[in-house]
Parts: sequence; C-alpha cells; structure tokens
Amino acid sequence: MIYRPTRRDLLSMAAAMPALTLPVAARAQLGPPPAGNPAHFSFTLGDATLTVISDGHLELPVSGLAVNADRDEVRAFLGSYALSTEQNYSHTNHLLIERGDAKVLVDVGSGDRFLPTAGRLWENMEAAGIDRDSITHVIITHAHPDHIWGVRDGFDEAIVPGAQYFIGRAERNYWMQDGLVDQVPAEMQQFVLGARNSIEVDGADWTLMENDHEVAPGIRVIDTPGHTPGHMSVLVDTGDRPLLALGDAMSHVWTNFVHPEWYNEFDMDGAQTVETRRRLLEMAATEEMAVLGYHFPFPGVGHVKPEGDAYRFIPALWRW
Repeated sequence: MIYRPTRRDLLSMAAAMPALTLPVAARAQLGPPPAGNPAHFSFTLGDATLTVISDGHLELPVSGLAVNADRDEVRAFLGSYALSTEQNYSHTNHLLIERGDAKVLVDVGSGDRFLPTAGRLWENMEAAGIDRDSITHVIITHAHPDHIWGVRDGFDEAIVPGAQYFIGRAERNYWMQDGLVDQVPAEMQQFVLGARNSIEVDGADWTLMENDHEVAPGIRVIDTPGHTPGHMSVLVDTGDRPLLALGDAMSHVWTNFVHPEWYNEFDMDGAQTVETRRRLLEMAATEEMAVLGYHFPFPGVGHVKPEGDAYRFIPALWRW
C-alpha cells in the first residue's frame, strides 16, 4: 500500500521536522515520580466548583484507533505528535460538580473489574479530601466498563447508596434488551453482562434521562450518540461560559480534532460518532465552551479552536 499524505499531514510533519530528524531515543521519556503525582485538579466555573479526579489510565493497542483510516497514515500522524505507534496510553478523567447542595459525579470508573491500571477513582477522591458519601447525584454517560463497572462495591451493592442515579433511557434500553449477549461478537459479551449487572445493582434507583434533562440546577445532559446508542454528555452552565463534559463522544485529543472523520474500534456506530463529533466541535468552538475529555491528557480541560476544516484542542490555563 502506498502512503499518500494529505496536505494537512505534510504541514504537520514539516512543523515537527526538527524533532523527527533526531533519533527516536532522543525524545524525552517522561515517567512518574516514585511517590506518584496528585490525581485531582480543581477549578471554578461561575458559582460552581469543579474537580477532575483520575480513575487511572488504560493501555490499549493503537490498532483500535482510526479503524476507517489507512494504517500508514495513522502511524505517520501519531509519530508526528511524538505518540507511540503501538500503544495508546489513555487517561480517565472524572468530573465532580459542586453547586449549592448538589455534588454531581459524572461516571464511576472501572472498579476492580476491568483493567489493573484503572479503578482508582475512590482512593484518589479520598486523597483529594472528598467524602464519596457526600455525593448527591451520579450521572452515567454510557455503560462501557471504564464508566459504569465501578458502581458496585464488593458486596454487589451501589457504592454510593445515598445518591440519585441517572442514565439515558436509550442507553439503558440498549444494554438491557433481551438476548443482546447472543447478538454481539464474543469479545463484546462481557461488556453486555457487565453493563447489565451494573444497571441492576442493588441500591441504585435509576432516573432515565432524555435529551436536555436537568439533573441539578445548571447541570443537564445532551444526546451525543454514536460511541454507544444512548451516549450522553453533560453540560455545566452556572453563570459563566459553559463547560461540556464529553464522555467518550470524543476520546482522543489529537485524532478527533485534526481528523474528526476518523472513528475508533469501540465507537459502535462509526458514521453517527463522526456526525456527533463534528456537531460538538462546531458547538464548542462557536459558543466558546470549555470541554472536558474523559480520555484526554489529565486534567483534560480546554477549548476548541477551528483550523480550516479541522480543529485544535487548546489546553486550559491552570490557575493556582
């Protein structure tokens, strides 16, 4: 197969040329310190306090990225951003929104039932000085393992028993439909069983949401299907420019912005994923929204800048 780079690829590689002329080993390999790094980051938005808390990270093969694109083009693109062409290292950024009496957590992580590099939400929350029993609302963006499997404790009961639980009606109906486990590929069967077990957990009384459902004042959800049939994102509008917690409607901070037409292996409907992504990018850029990507580099908060037919993610400025 002959690789024919696009004009955008040529410009990107030209900009990166000084780095690319060095041996690969010369690139800085940044590792964690022996004692680890803080796993939470807080900021304010209007009259709300928002905290991003990590559940750890995922390490998945790069072959799952941009499955509808030429593999040589994908590898060249990743290499131009000094990213691995073999393994995708992906963060997991949870949002806790505190406004008035409401403490709203977006997604509950993997728990100890998925990958060993994740499932650290609750210990990282404790390290941030947040009592999980103080959480009043839990929103599930979608029922993939790294977003909902952490809902159960060791006794198979809801891990935050006093909270109100919210999930999209379409999302719940998809995973709970009769016979689904026999309709999906073998590698997806555990996803189905895990989603059903999580939704049926003891102690969680679910509120089923439709588009534009308000969970708490200034906090509502919007339909963002494609990654899963009923995927929803969370819009925080508290008197300043809003912030959109994307969930997995966008999951890769480089490919999704520069090549919004590419979709990934776990995007259940690729065409719809792309349509949703383009709508969100245009909305965030036009309305000057902040965005939070669940799998973006921690803390995952930034802005969307249009660049021709594509976009760029601009990380938000940290303030101490």
